[in-house]
Amino acid sequence: MTDLDAVDRAILQILQKDGRLSNAEIAARVALSPPACWKRLKRLEEHVILGYHAALDQRALGLGLFAFINITLDDHSEKAMRGFEAGVLALPSVVACHNVSGKYDYLLQVVVKDMEAFHELSMQRIRNLANVKEMYTGFSLKEIKRSTNLPL
Repeated sequence: MTDLDAVDRAILQILQKDGRLSNAEIAARVALSPPACWKRLKRLEEHVILGYHAALDQRALGLGLFAFINITLDDHSEKAMRGFEAGVLALPSVVACHNVSGKYDYLLQVVVKDMEAFHELSMQRIRNLANVKEMYTGFSLKEIKRSTNLPL
């Protein structure tokens, strides 16, 4: 864990809201000189900041179906799990994958154009990954909250 002071946290909060701000704009907001802010940004980029990304509107891109797929595997060996995970990494429609505790082994979040695309993804691509025993799907009816901002 990286030690962060109040100024580091303020910089990170600012960047989570708008990653396109210039160093000078960030420095002004946290009351630092631009060189001091730049030095902190570089340190944060080495230890905390993973990257800068654009948040996209999935519906504007024609991706109207969001689903959660719970997966149970047949074989829980390390090799089998790595094989499943490698297969999931190759599927662009899977926007998140978590190895979870409880009844299921994995929780996948997928986004696709429509039910036909979902059927192709789930039945042709995911089900055919090695070691898939069971799949249970829930569809998002309405998104209440989506955030990539972490609580600081």
